[in-house]
Amino acid sequence: MELELRKIAIRNIEFGTPARIEGDTLIADPDEMRELILEDSRIKNVSFDIALPGSSTRILPVKDVIEPRAKPDGETFPGTFHEDMQEGGEGITYCLEGCVVTTTGPIVGFQEGLIDMSGPAAEYNVYSKLCHLVMILEKQDYVDPHEHEEVVRLAGLKLAQNIAELGFLVEDFKSEVYRWGNIGENYNAYPDLPRVVYVYNCMSQGLLHDSYLYGRDSKIIVPTMLTPLEIFDGALVSGNCVSPGSKTTTYMHQNNACIKELFKRHGKDFNFVGIVLCPLMTTLKEKFRNRMLTVRQVKMLGADGALISQEGFGNPTTDLMIVCQELERNGIKTVIITNEDAGIDGMSESLPDSVPEANAIVTTGNSNATLMLPAMEKTIGVLKDIERVCGGNVNSIQPDGRLLVEIHGIMGGHNLQGNTYVGAVTI
Repeated sequence: MELELRKIAIRNIEFGTPARIEGDTLIADPDEMRELILEDSRIKNVSFDIALPGSSTRILPVKDVIEPRAKPDGETFPGTFHEDMQEGGEGITYCLEGCVVTTTGPIVGFQEGLIDMSGPAAEYNVYSKLCHLVMILEKQDYVDPHEHEEVVRLAGLKLAQNIAELGFLVEDFKSEVYRWGNIGENYNAYPDLPRVVYVYNCMSQGLLHDSYLYGRDSKIIVPTMLTPLEIFDGALVSGNCVSPGSKTTTYMHQNNACIKELFKRHGKDFNFVGIVLCPLMTTLKEKFRNRMLTVRQVKMLGADGALISQEGFGNPTTDLMIVCQELERNGIKTVIITNEDAGIDGMSESLPDSVPEANAIVTTGNSNATLMLPAMEKTIGVLKDIERVCGGNVNSIQPDGRLLVEIHGIMGGHNLQGNTYVGAVTI
């Protein structure tokens, strides 16, 4: 299996016609995009805006962030728009690097968050360094919250694919080629190095807390072996409204920091042999079932060590801990990534669950820590929705326009794949 990512650097976005890429500028046609998005009759209205790094701009409430990607000979975001889907992870995929489609509009679930393009919040995530083509969606009145989430998710993916197709005519790109063998080939690739598996937890809890694998809701699947190339190629997308600080947006799936680091050190420090995708479920019975199946597949891959990343907070920590515990009991050295919820003063119990075997933890910091954010000259979306998002409250909006929020409320503020600027150390 071989995947070539052709990355086109985008450093600016402008509106204009016809839609095209000129140098490092994406020129987007609002009328053309509006016509595309309104093909879905469940959408009452759509408008577009632009947010650039360093500008005094706030986007709120953010639902998803998506890197524009498209395949000239294949299916982008496989399984999302076609019944007869193609396998992801092979062929050529064009990527508009430095540019994202960001969706907003009337709030779907209370766990959406904000992105500031400058100021203190901009230092907490990677999104503030990207050029945002923002889509503001208004649903028809009859659309309920679950269908509202679907409408927004599909519209974002559709626009991201459409925009990325402009890259097919661009010859100035940076090529990244990834290759992946079968289980036997991977197992034997570096016999003198320890074999490492990545356990990829994804939100699968219903009630607007789901991810989508090849277009299917992940709560109806069991732990599954995947190749990293499929992840890079859009097989897994976000469809959830979990805590914005720890939410894995589609962009974070496409640019999974754990997978990138595993590839970087593959063949040097260890032998990266595979991924097991583990759905984060709601009941203990399902958690124990998934523990059994996840550990079995990690053992089938011949792992000596494992890395587990989390998504969300609260009861997903139980999934994280019990899988870690069982891997360690089977002689597989395990490192976990989690955030901490230690209260605004840092003095509360930071993890809702723990096991003695979890003795190698990478933390992305205390998500309850608060920030006072300055007022922005421009807000794309609805500022008052900060009162209903995780990390905000009815007193968040100050009389002078400033916002008092927890890091929880900043999209990607403590991303649990480590794709964040926040961390913690023992002193």
